[in-house]
Amino acid sequence: MIYAQPGHDDAVPEAERSTVQADYEALGDDPRFLGGTQLEPAETATSVRVAGGRTLLTDGPFADTKEVLGGIVLIEAADLDEAIEVAAGIPAARYGGVVEVRPVVARR
Repeated sequence: MIYAQPGHDDAVPEAERSTVQADYEALGDDPRFLGGTQLEPAETATSVRVAGGRTLLTDGPFADTKEVLGGIVLIEAADLDEAIEVAAGIPAARYGGVVEVRPVVARR
């Protein structure tokens, strides 16, 4: 999961923007890549809760934080070390963001 401050990509120098875009596109060429997508800004989120049988909606993200979930990448890695290697290649990690590595729950 890729977290960054809103507008973080505005801080990327113009000369590096094509490289950053190419790095994201290269993820799709990695045989470990299973899927991924960029998310719209946190302001477009609707949080849904059910309490007492009633559906409650809140405009905006679930939590008010400095960094927001901006995208997800699903890979198949042999182990945590390999997943970290892929995560370190995601441009957001180099430009002040954070890439959270988390395993998926195995289906039974």
